[in-house]
Amino acid sequence: MVTLTSFVDEFPKKVAAEKAAKSIAGVKAVAEDIIVKYGDNYKTTDKEIAKAAVRALELNTSVPREKLMVKVDDGYIFLSGELKWDYQKNAAKNTIQNLQGVKGVINNITIYKETPPTEVAHKIMEAFKRSADIDANTITVKIEGHTAILTGTVNSLKEKDDATRAAF
Repeated sequence: MVTLTSFVDEFPKKVAAEKAAKSIAGVKAVAEDIIVKYGDNYKTTDKEIAKAAVRALELNTSVPREKLMVKVDDGYIFLSGELKWDYQKNAAKNTIQNLQGVKGVINNITIYKETPPTEVAHKIMEAFKRSADIDANTITVKIEGHTAILTGTVNSLKEKDDATRAAF
């Protein structure tokens, strides 16, 4: 287990530290207690952050803005809504996480997929086989209703994240 504790002056530094810790082979858990503290010169109000987030999302053609809701509380952006694809959910977060004054992004966007459940397991396994970072032979996929359950063994949290991302 890796514990990250510190103060950073930008949210992207917090994201980078967590990503680096997850990429280490053998790491099974990351306790991330990094706090983003902006200096007094960078004080941005929640209203300013919300306006900037909405504008940034409007400019990103990968994200259907009309399906999203943005809420800002003490520098933390809460995204909600429903999108069709996981890449859109990730694009929404990536679009706003580096805005000035942002301390964190809580991405509560849900994904609506029209793919019949019978095809889902096959498509997930095919995605695993295409990925050089995932050993498809060590992971099994089980579909229960509208939920895909991945079980198996991976070598790092990064590989787990890669498998989860590939499943979308």
